[in-house]
Amino acid sequence: MEHAPFNWFQFLPEENQSAGFAVVAALLLVVFALRVRGKLAATETALDPDEGVTARNVAEAFVEAISGLAEGVIGHHSEKYVPLLCSFFAFVLVGNLLGLVPGFKPPTSDFNVTFGLGVISFVAYQYYGARVHGPWKYLKHFFGPVALLAPLMFVIEIFSHSFRPVSLGIRLYANMFADHQVVEIFTEMTKIGIPVMFYVLGAFVCVVQAFVFTMLSAIYIALAVGGDH
Repeated sequence: MEHAPFNWFQFLPEENQSAGFAVVAALLLVVFALRVRGKLAATETALDPDEGVTARNVAEAFVEAISGLAEGVIGHHSEKYVPLLCSFFAFVLVGNLLGLVPGFKPPTSDFNVTFGLGVISFVAYQYYGARVHGPWKYLKHFFGPVALLAPLMFVIEIFSHSFRPVSLGIRLYANMFADHQVVEIFTEMTKIGIPVMFYVLGAFVCVVQAFVFTMLSAIYIALAVGGDH
């Protein structure tokens, strides 16, 4: 008889298990952040780089990479959006990689989780756009430059923006659900050897999907705060 693979949250209702794995991913990031913060808070050693691969060096390289991405996509004053983009990339990546650990499922293989991330991205870039341009000026760009076409453009823009959190959620969910299923199936079939290749491929997919989600969020922010709508 076919049985479901073991996971550490199987005592929870199935619809709540992804929330449990999402909490685990968030806690791992909090622990990592507290570890790095302790080293950066020591002002006498904050300017001295650590030797080798340490949590601080990884964090600094990560923030520098996301800062470069934000500057390339958003441009001027992009540093104010780096914390949000770093949070997106870190949470999505850790959530994705969690699915490669036995007994865990990636929370990003649940559309409820990925859609929630998409909604956060949607609300954030709308807020940034309204804050940079002012609420009325930002709203004005939804109507387009031609007065006669304003009602039609408004409807098109509303549909376009409304679909963005859905598309972000579906893209991440579909890729991570399929990736987790492939790794799980081949692990059950072959047990050893061949699954290693799929774990490597799965890790690559995890990184790519975290990058894609973060990049698209950065593009939406750039479109919202850009001077020419």
